[in-house]
Amino acid sequence: MNVKILALSGIFVSLAAPSLAHHSFAMFDREKVANMSGMVKEYEWTNPHVWIHLTAADAQGTPREWSFEMQSVQQDAAAGWRPDSVKPGDKVSIEYHPLKDGSRGGQLMSAVLANGQHLGPPAAPARVFARPPARAE
Repeated sequence: MNVKILALSGIFVSLAAPSLAHHSFAMFDREKVANMSGMVKEYEWTNPHVWIHLTAADAQGTPREWSFEMQSVQQDAAAGWRPDSVKPGDKVSIEYHPLKDGSRGGQLMSAVLANGQHLGPPAAPARVFARPPARAE
């Protein structure tokens, strides 16, 4: 009887472990903040993380795709994002932590849409705001 309980417990734990897993953000260089502007290619409002894919010209003027990982739907909604915040063809300027390996992408921290709307908490407030926003008391 104890062997059965132990075996069933082991099976349960091994099946539940993937649902508890979450990847690290260690691939992003959180010591660096970069900015870029581009055109939205795709916007994925999905869990576990929202993604935005931009097309931007490289130094030679060749269009290149960049991919930026965001937070969960719930966290991005709290930062002002919505499923229809951007659509393909929209111009957007973003602030992000680049990938450590130099690939085209990173962790999106904040964005300024073509209409001037600011979404998300900036990684470097002084770059986004003339003065840091006042804290709510």
